Amino acid sequence: MQSATTELPLAGQAGAEPSAAPAGHRIDDGVDAVLPARRLVPLALQHVLVMYAGAVAVPLVVGRALDLPPAQLGLLISADLVACGFATLIQTLGLPLVGIRLPIVMGVTFASISPMLAMIAAGKADGAPAEEVLRGIYGAVIVAGVFGFFIAPFVGRVSRLFPPAVTGTVILSIGLSLMRVGINWAGGGQPTDPGYGAPAHLLLALLTLGVVLCLMRFGHGLVRSGAVLVGTVAGTIIAGAMGHVDLTPVREAPWFALVRPFQFGLPSFQLPASIAMCLVMMTVMIESFGMFMAAGQMVGRPVDRRQMVRGLRGDAAGTLLGGVFNTFPYTSFAQNIGLLSITGVRSRFVCAGAGVILLTLGFCPKLAALVAAVPLPVLGGAALVMFGMIAATGIRILGSVELTFERLVTIAVSIAVGLIPVLSDRFFQAMPDALAPLLHSGIVLASISAVGLNAFFSGRASTDDPMA
Repeated sequence: MQSATTELPLAGQAGAEPSAAPAGHRIDDGVDAVLPARRLVPLALQHVLVMYAGAVAVPLVVGRALDLPPAQLGLLISADLVACGFATLIQTLGLPLVGIRLPIVMGVTFASISPMLAMIAAGKADGAPAEEVLRGIYGAVIVAGVFGFFIAPFVGRVSRLFPPAVTGTVILSIGLSLMRVGINWAGGGQPTDPGYGAPAHLLLALLTLGVVLCLMRFGHGLVRSGAVLVGTVAGTIIAGAMGHVDLTPVREAPWFALVRPFQFGLPSFQLPASIAMCLVMMTVMIESFGMFMAAGQMVGRPVDRRQMVRGLRGDAAGTLLGGVFNTFPYTSFAQNIGLLSITGVRSRFVCAGAGVILLTLGFCPKLAALVAAVPLPVLGGAALVMFGMIAATGIRILGSVELTFERLVTIAVSIAVGLIPVLSDRFFQAMPDALAPLLHSGIVLASISAVGLNAFFSGRASTDDPMA
């Protein structure tokens, strides 16, 4: 990923490389090429297969944490796919002032999980029904989308607060915070659940993990890129043979249904939850800043500042749509940007086709019910890879940083602070309940700590010697 501190030249300034030539003189870089359907559809399907497992992971985490019944869990998955499709179309085709118009596929960001789980835990402690908790989450998501839309022009300046040492620390904290979810899934639910850690659950998780790792080791191209999805399918088939899959909700679900806005009721707005989600939105936009730069360079169309602002507003618009359509914050998926280098196809209309496929899948409740029927141990085996890769990405970013003493202190303290809610559920139990979305989210704590300590140490001359 590109450094988040990279400055973008304004179009027309010295050093600027415009993303598009003047009308009538457009550079033939393949980005605007419209491929015939016989090529476009298979390529679009590849993009969907690569990102599908990650796309449905967040609604599964939230729905399972809320103990939603299969029908409502399926609704979260359908809503997520619909919003994925809309957000992808906004980024690839563009609207006035919104959308980067590059081959980008959008999905729910994993960074949003921690504050949402904190809101869920606080809601359960208060005895709030699941629908009420979801309305609070959607209110915070909508606020984050509006916030992101208006700060998009200033992200280039704010990005100085998020150098690679900070972004790497935050991404590492995301992966570490999510590992508990994956481990509990592998065990069959929560430690207090009957049968948690049963040998059959551990075997299913291990078999799924083994299939994923074998595909990553011996597979090539799309098989390797889609190893998590294929491994999940294989694990579900094995679980079905063992009698651990209930397909009754799949048989009862209709083939087609529309996803309605505010299906769980009108959103509610709470200040701490909104602040937490806005911090997530800021982190997501800084990450998108680097991914858009990478995508532009990969397709031979460097991103100027105007186009960057359009792309960041696309993230914000997708997040706003997410709150309206019963789902969560959105960002561009790195695995789809990586797929561009594998296929060599740069057309943004291929990714737009992926958006149409995602929309179509979202209107099929039977498919959502099938995803919801995947046993927790199977999800756990796959999640260990997904969430572990997030942590590894953070480590890779930190590996590119010159680790001065001040940066090591920033990284060490921020990770430790971010792990407080993960390792000690009751650490902040004496604090006001209203602060739960902030204090019980490891990602929020790590972000605040990393940004604050980075600013605190920035005025001190760097040294590798702690005794200097």
